Amino acid sequence: MTKVFIDGGAGTTGLNIVSRLSQRNDIELITLPEETRKDPSARKEALNAADIAFLCLPDDAAREAASMIENGHTAVIDTSTAHRVAPGWVYGFPELKGKRAMIQASKRIANPGCHASGFIALVAPLISEGALSPDAALACFSLTGYSGGGKKMIAEYEAGERDPLLDAPRQYGLSQAHKHLPEMKAVCGLDTAPVFCPIVAPYYAGMEVTVPLFASLAKAGAEEIRAIYKGYYSQGAVHFTEETGEGGFLSAGAFAGRDDMEITVSGSAERILLTARFDNLGKGACGAAIQNMNLLIGADEFAGLVV
Repeated sequence: MTKVFIDGGAGTTGLNIVSRLSQRNDIELITLPEETRKDPSARKEALNAADIAFLCLPDDAAREAASMIENGHTAVIDTSTAHRVAPGWVYGFPELKGKRAMIQASKRIANPGCHASGFIALVAPLISEGALSPDAALACFSLTGYSGGGKKMIAEYEAGERDPLLDAPRQYGLSQAHKHLPEMKAVCGLDTAPVFCPIVAPYYAGMEVTVPLFASLAKAGAEEIRAIYKGYYSQGAVHFTEETGEGGFLSAGAFAGRDDMEITVSGSAERILLTARFDNLGKGACGAAIQNMNLLIGADEFAGLVV
């Protein structure tokens, strides 16, 4: 029986992981009473008693929690931004070449960011296989459901008399300093971060990340890119499909409630659209964290997941 402690289990990500793991008979959840949930000594004891510790905390609190672990046994899966490009931490995207074995051998896993997951799934294979140069100047736009903003944003969108501006999609990250940019650049091996346009829309869950390419920028055409994805994503929760949507449309909510990711290539001979669709709470957060846990404990990779 694997002992699991979720530090920050009262947030959106933490609650989702608790709900999923509570249904498994191979997991024993370590829980703290409400009155000691934020007590440092109680948290430290629970972290060191766990086989797997999920950190569902703000960045500074996640760094503090990681420093509390004083043994070589507890494996950590951090869902915050704190350790995604930190030395000694493995980026928890097992579908990338070599990452599955690294995750299985590590005690420190940084769970990917939601927007970043889609961008990296699209771009990393093309750089790895020589279809894009590391010095490529890229752009990316990404649609997400409001659940990605956590409890406060969920409450704002679900309020009875909400701000009318919330009825339309809203672009954010306008300063081009979004917290996912460092991992998007580093994990793909890019020389520069992309121009990134994240957009939150008035639906609960689902994500659609698109990287537009002029064919002249790539060293491969659309058919060659499709072939790269087919070969690259032969194992795991990411899969390429020839289908390009629903009657000429691509819904950002198509994979809500799921833990896998769909990759498509569309466009024309001159202008190519690379698109990843998944759930911001699934492969973009909680589903990815549980997939990483399954790899760490030697369980079926997709146990407890919808793929």
